Amino acid sequence: MNQTLLSLLAFLPLVLAAVLLVGFNWPARRAMPVVYLSAAAIALTAWDMTFNRVLASTLQGLILTGAILWIIFGAILLLNTLKHSGAITAIRSGFSNISPDRRVQTVIAAWLFGCFIEGASGFGTPAAVAAPLLVALGYPAMAAVMLGMMVQSTPVSFGAVGTPIVVGVAGGLDKAGITARLVEDGSNWETFFRLITSEVALTHATIGVLMPLFMCVMLTRFFGRSKSWTEGLSIAPFAIFAGIAFVVPYAMAGVFLGPEFPSMIGALVGLLIVVPAAKAGFLVPKTVWDFADAREWPASWIGDIEIKLDSLTARAPMSIFVAWLPYVLLGGLLVLSRVNADVKSFFTSTLVVAWKNLLGETGISGSIEFLYLPGGIMVLVVLATFFLHRMKFPELVAAVHESSRTLLGAGFVLVFTIPMVRILINSGVNMSDLPSMPRAMAQLVASSVGDVYPFFASWVGALGAFIAGSNTVSNLMLAQFQFDTAELIGVSSAMLVAVQAVGAAAGNMIAIHNVVAASATVGLLGREGETLRMTVIPTLYYLVMAGLITMIAIHVFGVSDPLL
Repeated sequence: MNQTLLSLLAFLPLVLAAVLLVGFNWPARRAMPVVYLSAAAIALTAWDMTFNRVLASTLQGLILTGAILWIIFGAILLLNTLKHSGAITAIRSGFSNISPDRRVQTVIAAWLFGCFIEGASGFGTPAAVAAPLLVALGYPAMAAVMLGMMVQSTPVSFGAVGTPIVVGVAGGLDKAGITARLVEDGSNWETFFRLITSEVALTHATIGVLMPLFMCVMLTRFFGRSKSWTEGLSIAPFAIFAGIAFVVPYAMAGVFLGPEFPSMIGALVGLLIVVPAAKAGFLVPKTVWDFADAREWPASWIGDIEIKLDSLTARAPMSIFVAWLPYVLLGGLLVLSRVNADVKSFFTSTLVVAWKNLLGETGISGSIEFLYLPGGIMVLVVLATFFLHRMKFPELVAAVHESSRTLLGAGFVLVFTIPMVRILINSGVNMSDLPSMPRAMAQLVASSVGDVYPFFASWVGALGAFIAGSNTVSNLMLAQFQFDTAELIGVSSAMLVAVQAVGAAAGNMIAIHNVVAASATVGLLGREGETLRMTVIPTLYYLVMAGLITMIAIHVFGVSDPLL
């Protein structure tokens, strides 16, 4: 079988997923078992993987599924706990006091708060946290998922305290080989790595400044009474102001401080600037925009998880600070557990279940770090909330019961989705000495477009994230490929590796199991295709802009690096 045919065959599981989910509108619980079986069949036949390796990859996927379900459980449990404590009522009132305009609330609660959570924890946590929060604030569940997925863009490359760059890019490149060449040219790895980080930050900042506006426009177009683009555009001055308030400190942190803190610093500075401005009515339209009455919403907008705020009003009023304290505590613990070496060591070595070289397959391992994962930290926050909010024990039991029920549907879908991903990623070890399926796909793309490949470099990164649901994993898989391609066509390897990370961040908006995870938190399982049809729009915007910026940087400004 020739290389082109193999590469096309590697695309089949992804094409099949897109056709079934988006084309035929199948629910993920029905589509993903079929996609998993197709990936396994291709791996065993065309890719000549051993049955043992396919099985080991499946087991690895199941372990990762357990980790993701733990995060989902933590996010839902925190929300349900705050519901029963009365905090959600106070939070909702607080947002209404900032502004009753849903577009303003979207910028602050979804974008800025979501960016902070992404910077602190990553791995899809913002959608899992922000989506149910928005539902609690009175948003349709479908709108909440869409907005939660759109957050998985600009801040993602620096999510989880820079993991996609620190682990993904650095781990995905031949560091030893590149370092040797850099030393010969009078440079060093730190300089090269800092250059990549800076280019990631500046590219994201240029594109991401319009993301808050994009979120508002998508909200009014798909969930407004009149389905209007212009109702979203009318808040452009405020939304762009909020975008600038985020991206300027974000870019400065990326250029001067490194990859760990751009998203968190950008979000915190943004909140400190934008919230007082919104309260003062600065650049906020005089006409308040809101959804139609909930009774008029289509059934497809509404999830199975319902938060009846009215039933919680009998509790004593809670201050805004006390209501928000669990989220402040969550952010603080997430940062501390990832920045402080001693705390991180404790969290990563306590309550860990690990399996190494599953079924004897070298390199296929898995672990669940119950305490270090955001799910564990959210459970700790829930326990703290029980005391901080003076809850009764039956209220906590009710929250646990409600959260446990929600996991059942998500678990079934992810049981097939993530093992499929691991088969693709692990397919590089086979009896025919073929490259991994993702690498084969990327090679086909690169060879097909030739000299204009820099425009499509970010698209390859997005493809990797679409497959794996992770910026980090996409970078691990494809960073070296981007580096080699850059050298082959004679352009800056640092720039192409940087846009790989940018594209991988954009790809998170359409990553299937991220959509599933977000949908699970608001009771929308089975309608993932509808979400994908919407989030593909901002994804295309992001990739086209990234492509244009890359082409201009290389061919107009002549961006270079120490190896060029």
